[in-house]
Formats: sequence, C-alpha cells, structure tokens
Amino acid sequence: MSDPNQVLGTFFGDADFPVEWKDEEEKKLFWFYDDNHVPRPISPMYWSLHGWWGPTLDYMYRRFGFPLGKAWIGKRVNGYLYSAIVPREEESAAMLGPYYGWIMGTYAANFLDWWQKRYLPEIKRNFEYLDTYPTETASLQELMVFLEEAIDIQERHFRLHWILNLAQFQSSMDLGAVVGEVIGKVDPALIGRILISIKDRNWDSLEALWKLKEKVKADKDLKAIFDAGETAAAILPALQKSDKGKAFLKDVETYNKEFGYKPSMYPHEYIHKLWVEDPTPAIESIKGYLAADYDFPKEIKRMTEDHEAAIKELKALVPASATPEQRKKLDTAIELATRMMPLTPDHHFYMDQGTFARMRLVLLAVGRKMVKEGLLDDAEDIMFLEYDQLRAYVANPTGYDGRAVIKKARMAYDKAYQIRPRSWIGTVTHWAMYVEPYHTLWGWPERWDREQRGEDKVQDQIKGLPAAAGIAEGIARVVTDPEHFGDIKDGDVLVCIMTNPAWVVLFSKIKAAITDTGGVLSHTAVVAREFGIPAVVGTGDATARIKSGDRVRVNGNTGVIEILSRA
Repeated sequence: MSDPNQVLGTFFGDADFPVEWKDEEEKKLFWFYDDNHVPRPISPMYWSLHGWWGPTLDYMYRRFGFPLGKAWIGKRVNGYLYSAIVPREEESAAMLGPYYGWIMGTYAANFLDWWQKRYLPEIKRNFEYLDTYPTETASLQELMVFLEEAIDIQERHFRLHWILNLAQFQSSMDLGAVVGEVIGKVDPALIGRILISIKDRNWDSLEALWKLKEKVKADKDLKAIFDAGETAAAILPALQKSDKGKAFLKDVETYNKEFGYKPSMYPHEYIHKLWVEDPTPAIESIKGYLAADYDFPKEIKRMTEDHEAAIKELKALVPASATPEQRKKLDTAIELATRMMPLTPDHHFYMDQGTFARMRLVLLAVGRKMVKEGLLDDAEDIMFLEYDQLRAYVANPTGYDGRAVIKKARMAYDKAYQIRPRSWIGTVTHWAMYVEPYHTLWGWPERWDREQRGEDKVQDQIKGLPAAAGIAEGIARVVTDPEHFGDIKDGDVLVCIMTNPAWVVLFSKIKAAITDTGGVLSHTAVVAREFGIPAVVGTGDATARIKSGDRVRVNGNTGVIEILSRA
C-alpha cells in the first residue's frame, strides 16, 4: 500500500515562473492551475470575493464530514488562480468517514425533491430581488448595502451548489456500484451515454434560440438582412431600420432576459460582458444556426433515442442469474441517476452563470454611481479594486487613492497576459494525486502521468482523456475569445481551454471538441456525449500545440489527437 505522504514531485518557483510562498505549510500542498474556471488572469474583485473556492468549500467539508479534505483554498500566482485541497488529519478522516458513507445515500435519494420545492424557489426569489432593485435611484451608501446582500446571496447559492454537487456525485457513484455488483465491468462509454441530460435550462436555451432562427428563416426580409450581414455589427443596424427588424430585436431582448445572464466566454469572473448587456452574441449565434440550419427537434430526437438505446443495452448485459431484487436495484439506480443529470446544466445556469452574472451587474451599478460622483472614469474600473479596497475608497475618497490602486492593478493584469501559467506548483504527494477525488475534474492524475511518461513531448500527437466516444477528422479552430465564435464553420473541430453553457451553441456545428482542461464529468465531456460527437479533454496544452487551420484526427475512444497536416 502506497504511503499517502510520499512526495512525487515539487516545484517552488524559478526565474521564469517565480512563486511567493506565505509559509512552509503552503509549499507542502499540491496547487493546480484553475484553467477549468478562470483560465485568464483573475480580476482583483473576483479574487477578493473568493469566487467558487474558500468559505463555501469550508462549509461543504463541514456539512458532509467529507473525509478526503477539510478545506479548498486559492492562491494568486503571477496573476493566475491556483487552488489546493487541504487534507484532513488522519484521525479526523477515520472518525468522519463512516458518517459520510452513512448519510450520502439520503442526499442522493432526496435532493431532487429538495431542489424543486425549496432550493430552486429560493434562488429564483433572490434573482428577482437582484434584478428589480432600483439601482439608478439608490445612493452610493444604499448601493454598497445592496452589494453586501448580493455577496450574501452569492455565498448562499454556492453553499447550495456544493450540496447539489455531492448529491449528484453520489447518485452517479451509486449507479456505478450497482452496475458493478449486478453486471460487472462495463464499457465507460456506455455509462456515459446514459449519464446525460435531455431536459434542462441548457436545452431550453437552445430551443428558444432555434425558434428565433426559424423565425428568421421563414421571413424573407429578416433572412435577407442576416444573409447580407457578415457579422452582428452589420446585422444589428440593418435590423434597426425596419419595424419588422425592431420587433425581432425585441424578441432577442426577451430571449436575453431569460437566458442571457451569462458571458460569452467564462462565467467564473465579473469582468466579461453578458449577453443580457449586448445582443451581439445572440445575433451571431442565430446567424450560425442559419448557416448550419440547426435542427433542434432532430437533435433532441437523436439524443433521446440513443439514451433509451443505451439503457436497453446496459440492461441486456444483466446475467440470467441476477435476482429480481438485483434487477430492481439496477432500475432504481438508473432512474435516480438520470433524473439527477439535469442538475449539472441547471446548476451552471443558476449558479455558475446566473449568480456571478448578477454580481457583475450589481458591481457595475456601484461603478456607475462612482462615475457620477467622480470616483471612477469607467464603471468597469471597479473590477480592478479588491473588495476591501472598494470599501476604503468609497468611505474615504480623499484619503484613499483608489485611482492609483486601479492603475497599478490594470498594469499587473495586462502583464499577466504575457505569462503562460504552469499546470501546477508546490508539492505533489501520492494522496493529492491518486487519492483525493475532486482534482480529477481538471484531468488529473492523467495529466501528471502523461507528463511523467513524456507523452506531452511527442511531435504531432497530443494525449488527453477520452471523454466522448467516436473518431472524427476536421479543420481545427482555436477559440480563446468570443470574437472567434464566428470563425467556427460547420464540421470544424473546436480547440479551447474549456467550455461552459454559453458555448453550447457551437456544439451544433462542430465535428469534435478538444480542451486543455477538464475530466470525464466536465461540461465539455457531458455536452459532447449529448450531441454525439467525439471529445478529448484534459490535454494540458492543445491550444498551444494546435493552430487554427491544422487538420486533426480526434479519437474520443483512446484520448489521442493526431495533427495530420499543418495550416
């Protein structure tokens, strides 16, 4: 049995990537780059309000008595977010482990009912409060109190996030355990076809966008405007010139009020403009749907039929010797796990997207008031103050030089863009790499194993995690900014750091997906399986090694990507 404290590797900084350590205890932890949530330099405001890490994770470990960790903390290194999971003391883990195993089945069995009857109504009430607050007439003092309440809501929503996360994780684990008990070893790709979501807010969003596309397609005047315009920048003013076009823009506005509380790129931040603030992303998506003639009903039908077929295939593997009790147990586990799957996209919609998006709008409301009072030049400048710096500045504008703090923070933020962050720092132990489970969402330990084997250095071949079965060849399109969404053509292979629900519109066009980060339960992996396209995730460096225009072969069965020809 391996020693959990065995040290497998260390990196404490060098001339190219210096690291400042608070103390020796920090250096003992495995810190991995959060390219799954915040792949760009982190804004001071988002950093200071702890985003997804920190206090709400303390709550998760406390509430569940989760034995494999006691805290999940963040560290800002050269402008980028790294996080580390702090191991629980052996005595505490041994004491709480039985409780965790004893209680989690209750969460898995009951959470969906709690979500629908208690938690989701609570979230919607909070959203209504945030969306209807009279920000334009409130004083700066009142807006700062509003901000405090928004922070409370963010923390509450992410406490619920972790309850949901562990409940759903348990239902999936229970299915795996029952399959192992009743059937034995099963192809993971078959389980992946079962663990998808068919009805959720993600699909509602796609259906609503498809209906807008169908409206354009059926109207010769609207279609002529979309056909003539190369980009949304040309389409938007053309729509403004006619009553029919203005009415359609009203439809887009209605769509964004329901589904537009999301940025085009990364929801785990406050600095990215939202769809609800700007119709451009929706217009670009509609144009893309027109070009591909995306057929939502056909896609849903295909996915539903494959899901049903996968369940039948799994049940056909049940041996004749299985008892009626075992068969019923399997049916129950399948039914619960599939009913829980919509919580993956829905928690993104309400928490990762909806909550952070509304926090951005609250901060901008404070920023606009500060502009009126001469404290800021631009409302967006507020994102370059940390939380306590903001409070110090608004309370004492003549005694605290907020403008100087913002200027320095912007310079550091821009400088960070010139740095390519390392995938990890600190100390890699056997426990951190091979025992602790949450870091697998970032593609570990497979990324570590490939690094140790030197597979990341093989020319014209990249290895990652096989996330969605199938093999596809196509032209690669590297997407790092929302401006590149329009570059994706029907049949392209998407190459990016990571995806989130705002990217789903691209999956209706692409032939395969490749990401730097993520595991087999990441957003990219789940959505690729839903759309029936191959995906390889957790490559670590695909966006650096593949260029737009390269022809690639993606093997979602083995996790191997071949660069067949260079652009």
